[in-house]
Amino acid sequence: MPDRQHFPLLDTICTPSDLRGLTVDQLPELANELRSFLIQTVGKTGGHLAAGLGTVELTVALHYVFNTPDDRLVWDVGHQTYPHKILTGRRQRMASIRQMGGLAGFPSRAESDYDTFGVGHSSTSISAALGMAIAAQKQGIDRHIAAIIGDGAMTAGMAFEALNHTGDLDANLLVVLNDNDMSISPNVGGMSNYLARILSGRLYSTVREGSKKVLGVMPSMWELARRTEEHMKGMVIPGTLFEELGFNYIGPIDGHDLPTLVATLSNLYVLKGPQFLHVVTKKGKGYAPAEANPCTYHGVSAFDPRTGQLPSAAAGGPTYTQVFGDWLCDMAAQDTRLIGITPAMREGSGMVEFSQKFPDQYFDVGIAEQHSITLAAGLACEGMRPVVAIYSTFLQRGYDQLIHDVAVQNLPVLFAIDRAGLVGPDGPTHAGSFDLSFLRCIPNLIVMAPADENECRQMLYTGFQHNGPSAVRYPRGNGPGVKTMQTMTALPIGKADIRRSGRKIALLTFGSMLTPALEAADSLDATVINMRFVKPLDEHMVLRMATTHDVLVTLEENTVLGGAGSAVNEFLAAQHITAPILNLGLPDRFVAHGKREQLLAECGLTCDGIIAAIRSFNSSGLVKISQSK
Repeated sequence: MPDRQHFPLLDTICTPSDLRGLTVDQLPELANELRSFLIQTVGKTGGHLAAGLGTVELTVALHYVFNTPDDRLVWDVGHQTYPHKILTGRRQRMASIRQMGGLAGFPSRAESDYDTFGVGHSSTSISAALGMAIAAQKQGIDRHIAAIIGDGAMTAGMAFEALNHTGDLDANLLVVLNDNDMSISPNVGGMSNYLARILSGRLYSTVREGSKKVLGVMPSMWELARRTEEHMKGMVIPGTLFEELGFNYIGPIDGHDLPTLVATLSNLYVLKGPQFLHVVTKKGKGYAPAEANPCTYHGVSAFDPRTGQLPSAAAGGPTYTQVFGDWLCDMAAQDTRLIGITPAMREGSGMVEFSQKFPDQYFDVGIAEQHSITLAAGLACEGMRPVVAIYSTFLQRGYDQLIHDVAVQNLPVLFAIDRAGLVGPDGPTHAGSFDLSFLRCIPNLIVMAPADENECRQMLYTGFQHNGPSAVRYPRGNGPGVKTMQTMTALPIGKADIRRSGRKIALLTFGSMLTPALEAADSLDATVINMRFVKPLDEHMVLRMATTHDVLVTLEENTVLGGAGSAVNEFLAAQHITAPILNLGLPDRFVAHGKREQLLAECGLTCDGIIAAIRSFNSSGLVKISQSK
């Protein structure tokens, strides 16, 4: 692909009002320029690519028809919003996307008036848009509101809860289903596009409403007409479900045909009540490598747009995700009771090989975190051993099920919690900042945090063998690197491990904080304890450290509030021990996006940060700290 720096039409677009000054005939060329600019930008910065390429024309058409930002566009998930950001005054800042201090990778209300709803998790758009529609009605504002949701996000129950409520309220709301998993033919083509324009037009809607009034006095005739209409539409369009929910269904139409998109959206713009537009798009549209491998190009590192060659994986040991994937295959080979479950995160959770080798033991339930956990509970009731692979941030959506369906019944479900702690460029919506806090308060649940790859493998085995609920939480990316992976062995539950013996200061580390703690301990001559278990806590070890050292320091990649350090505080308070304690972890705020290493440094969770925090805490001279070696 040539390196284009000049875009004749795109360079004239600072805001959507400029876009609305173009003719419809100019829009396809603008879309081509927008797509080229997007490929060039993400090639330099990395980020989400395939989804945005698929929504270029849809984004152009929506901003062309809707009077944004006064009208509200509510995007679902946010992976597809890079074209939206480019058209809404942020084109010059796209080189900073997902970088510290730069643009967020998802819609953010703090970033732009055009980002009407902050989002990072899927299936929230219809609920939020309905709330905005109701607010507009209450305030007497004539405002048009559209929710744009993908077919993947439609697998979540929350989306259907919102659809059901919308139809019941008869609210003025347009739901646009961006369907990129459906074949572009034969359902989408000239005939279907023509039909969509007819059904969304003023003549059809006027006749339809008028017929209701005339036939309303003749119930039997009205019922016959209604059924006839349903059957006619059902023969050519798959909208029966949405019609039954109270929507006027239009589509499917080609989501890359700008004249049809503009015409159909313009017709729908003036209609009242719940409207549903089904558009079919192609992920990675216009960029051959992304079209061929949309999953690979969903989220990418910086790459060469001309060749499409993605950078090879960084050298070093396996990531924690890979450690889990390898363990899952090894464990499934030993125990046919193992059932692997993921809520639509097969690749991200490292389950590709498992799904291929053990297809009968693998279930992808779609974007349905709540269902994934209760499904696991039901399997466990019947003697199976389910393993739920889930990101920390997504586990929050299944918290009720974790408590009521798993923990209350003390069922043997293992939660493999990926992306615990800071995740970097994806920012606060994807960070796993709170799991230790919300997990350790649940009865019956064992909570483990590995300090390295081998320990992760052993903890997964420990949790799998445990006859009750358990969780292993591990960070994104690589561990410190271990030379050998030991044979799977169950760890003694609730037992910590002394990694370094020192004097006066004891560092009690949980999970990923062991490595920087060991580095800091050399300068502090401190004792370092790998606590391993957040619950049950090794109380004997804590008591021993508190009675043999002058200062205790807890370290965790989790919010300090209610985290592992709080567990230590609570135990010592119950023992009426008042030893000085410093709790280090994530601050009481949402940590923004940036490189993970930058964010850890910002939070003081590096060797230098730990030393500085301890010296500051000890400014009164409570303990004499040796100088750095």
